[in-house]
Amino acid sequence: MKTKKYEQVIKNHEVKPNYFKNAAVSFFFGGLICLGGQLLIEMYIHWFGFVRETASTLALVTVILITAILTGLGVYDEFGQIAKAGAFIPISGFANSLTSAALESRSEGVVLGIATNLFKLAGAVIVFAVVSAYVFGIIRYFLVEFNILPQLKEFETMMRLVGLLIVQ
Repeated sequence: MKTKKYEQVIKNHEVKPNYFKNAAVSFFFGGLICLGGQLLIEMYIHWFGFVRETASTLALVTVILITAILTGLGVYDEFGQIAKAGAFIPISGFANSLTSAALESRSEGVVLGIATNLFKLAGAVIVFAVVSAYVFGIIRYFLVEFNILPQLKEFETMMRLVGLLIVQ
């Protein structure tokens, strides 16, 4: 009887999350990170004369580098407490998780500690990405092949004409 009463007291006093506020904060800060990335792309194009593809790659690397440095200094984790999921959904979240794993395992050595944990984390992400791409590719193939969504074929043809899809 005491445990049920205790559970009821705990349930009455637990902090209820405000889902709408958390979603709005996450959306704002995630958008802010993406805006910063877009500003980096434009800076690389206009100030340094790179083409858009190269500028996009450089902006991606810059965001990853900034996130890794801020994680190492302990600033990004504090930012994550404020920004909620908005700080961890973009590529900065992946950079944060890799850097955190490296920092946590540095006492075990470079090979057995840092490298093992980085490959363990990155491997899971890569496997998930490859399997997802395969599954969605198969689904797309059947949708186009059996004319369930023939507009996907038209989209592919349009992309080939524009030059954005290189696969033949």
